[in-house]
Amino acid sequence: MPTALILLAAGKGTRMNSELPKVLHPLAQAPLLWHALRCGQTFGAEKQIVVTGHGADAVEASARDFAEDIDTVVQAEQLGTGHAAAQAMPALDGFEGDAMVLFGDTPFVRTETLQAMTEARARHDVVVLGFEAADPGRYGRLVMDGDDLQAIVEFKDASDEERAITLCNSGVIAADAGVLRALLGDLSNDNAAGEYYLTEVVGLARARGLSAGVVRCDEAETLGINSRPELAAAEAIFQATARAQAAADGVTLMAPDTVHFAFDTVLGRDAVVEPNVVFGPGVTVESGATIRAFSHLEGCHVARGAIVGPYARLRPGAELEENVRIGNFVEVKNATLAEGAKVNHLSYIGDASVGAATNVGAGTITCNYDGVFKHRTEIGANAFIGSNTMLVAPVTIGDAAMTASGSVITADVPDGALAVGRARQETKAGLAVRMFDRLRALKAKRNKEG
Repeated sequence: MPTALILLAAGKGTRMNSELPKVLHPLAQAPLLWHALRCGQTFGAEKQIVVTGHGADAVEASARDFAEDIDTVVQAEQLGTGHAAAQAMPALDGFEGDAMVLFGDTPFVRTETLQAMTEARARHDVVVLGFEAADPGRYGRLVMDGDDLQAIVEFKDASDEERAITLCNSGVIAADAGVLRALLGDLSNDNAAGEYYLTEVVGLARARGLSAGVVRCDEAETLGINSRPELAAAEAIFQATARAQAAADGVTLMAPDTVHFAFDTVLGRDAVVEPNVVFGPGVTVESGATIRAFSHLEGCHVARGAIVGPYARLRPGAELEENVRIGNFVEVKNATLAEGAKVNHLSYIGDASVGAATNVGAGTITCNYDGVFKHRTEIGANAFIGSNTMLVAPVTIGDAAMTASGSVITADVPDGALAVGRARQETKAGLAVRMFDRLRALKAKRNKEG
């Protein structure tokens, strides 16, 4: 049965003490919201609807950056979780299937958990996600009778016996979309806060003779982020989990605690990652590649057998084919390096293509920006770019061509040609000694006068 996910993302997040909406604070270099959206995407949700409120325009833009087909609705007044979920109902007009309500600030819910909730819907009209809390605190309690959920009791309303229950409410709930629409329509705000609570859906369902059940998950999945310390703790949890998964997948992390992953980092088996490497979003490293110490990668692809670093930076659009070598203090941006190409020292390769087995000497720069436009540099196969060459784009260097060290190349170089773009050296015998003698004498005179 198709499922629509409703992601509640309207809250301001006062405890964050920030102008940025809470769900846009970054975890593993992606907004909190994206973690929930990715879970829904992996799960295969037919629709995803984000309920915005505080900072609605920014939250909507972020959701659309994740995927163009994300629907957004606005909760103009924050009148409770039930009210927020109800704002999504018009976006489900004509939808036949289940609706599942999640939270944009809860990044660790797993796809397998959503699947378990879908399967539980075969047995119950309403399904709630619960967890056994190590410290139940002020969580709402799930009152069970065998496999049936009798009620969700808020801590402030619970008896001593109910407060002793350790099975707690995560807030995540699933039901047929039509049933959920009807239940949300019956919610009341007759309470001290004057808000409509999603938790009351279970009581309303039971009153209608509908069944309710619980799917249990690990407490860590339900972690909500409400403050900077909680965000930092979530980052530590994410990184520890990502490192453990990488090791289980056959990746060698030489100093795991110093390697930082993004939310979507992909590393192949037998890849080696040295200490103090940072992966930004959009990185894929294939099997057998090596990322050496103190390198930073973002938006790039590193093929099998390539070596990157140490102290290298790969920026978005960098594409390294098999057995490419990128050395120390080299930056690559929006450029493709074909098999076996080498850029080993102190160079910038941007908006360029470098052919197979080409060697780029130290200090080479592709001068790609004229102050307004970016221009491309094309370097053929088996070329040799001499050290300290300035390639002023747009320019093409042919196959097996060469540039002399220290050259400024402003015109295309044909296949097999040598290009020299520097002034002829002149040597003046004895001039250095005479010059320094004159300068020292001038300095002595000024010191005496001053």
